[in-house]
Amino acid sequence: MNRQPTDDDFSKLAGDIKRWGAELGFQQVGICDTDLTVAEARFNEWADQGCHGEMAYMVSHGSKRSRPEELVPGTLRIISVRMDYLPGDDNPTGILNDSSLGYISRYALGRDYHKLMRNRLQKLAKRMEQEVGEFGYRVFVDSAPVLEKSLAEKAGLGWAGKHTNLVNRHAGGWFFLGELYTDLPLPSDEAESNHCGRCQACIDVCPTRAIVAPYQVDARRCISYLTIELHGTIPLEFRPLIGNRVYGCDDCLLACPWNRFAKSTGEQDFLPRHGLNSSQLVDLFAWSEEDFLERMEGSAIRRLGHERWLRNIAVALGNAETTSLVVDALKARSSHPSELVREHVNWALIRHTTSGDIAS
Repeated sequence: MNRQPTDDDFSKLAGDIKRWGAELGFQQVGICDTDLTVAEARFNEWADQGCHGEMAYMVSHGSKRSRPEELVPGTLRIISVRMDYLPGDDNPTGILNDSSLGYISRYALGRDYHKLMRNRLQKLAKRMEQEVGEFGYRVFVDSAPVLEKSLAEKAGLGWAGKHTNLVNRHAGGWFFLGELYTDLPLPSDEAESNHCGRCQACIDVCPTRAIVAPYQVDARRCISYLTIELHGTIPLEFRPLIGNRVYGCDDCLLACPWNRFAKSTGEQDFLPRHGLNSSQLVDLFAWSEEDFLERMEGSAIRRLGHERWLRNIAVALGNAETTSLVVDALKARSSHPSELVREHVNWALIRHTTSGDIAS
């Protein structure tokens, strides 16, 4: 623009941004201001209760997480985007009900979404730059202290359900979020109303009762935290409840009635790789570290590391039906160099030995 832009110019630009976002593969684009006062109070209360567990990064940046202008000085608006990731022709409930299979959270079945979404947001920013000239911006995809769900809620992408995940009336909750912080005074969208009503399906279904109250999750009880964020020993009380979930948990999403409106992703990168949507636990447990690193190249799961991968599968095998195949797989890892792996393997073996279903 060669002249001072007007409110009408920014309104038109906002519409263009949403159209460009759709062309780049985002299913929705919304815009909001930087006021997260209510979300900040709620977050601080949650953190003060220690509900973040070992996730020190959640509290290590002071108020930058809830005050965007402190994270990126000059920020006036946040462009929030969502991208659906649910694979088609999937049967997550069937996998959960078969103790011989390993369940992996559906968001991690394909390639890591961070790079893909970050590249798309950069392209969106460059397209904006072609229209308005240079402007201040930063893009984030789970890569900085950002209250992304609160921002998305303000931007009209959905509402925070009782499980604290974002829910959209037309798309459910199987989607990723990303943000573009900008110094452009774009018009803000209206926030979506909450449509959970009296439903508490997500609370009732949570295996470990991690949703300790509506809209409050204690991460220390959450299977996603226990299998992904926790670096040490999984508490004994939670191991039987984890079932066959070896990376993350989707139970609250599966239970949400709004997910009947969820649509399958069209992104090839999000589709399952290496049969991870339906793999035998004993096969996954047999992977060497080299196998793990090679097959998880480009996957969010790779950051877990082989040691914790084996830890998680050992727990799942401990919850599996007792068969000679399961017991032999566990025995093969009973002398693993890692104390963490050995302890979980031995727990699993004891589970099968005391079941009395099979001779040692």
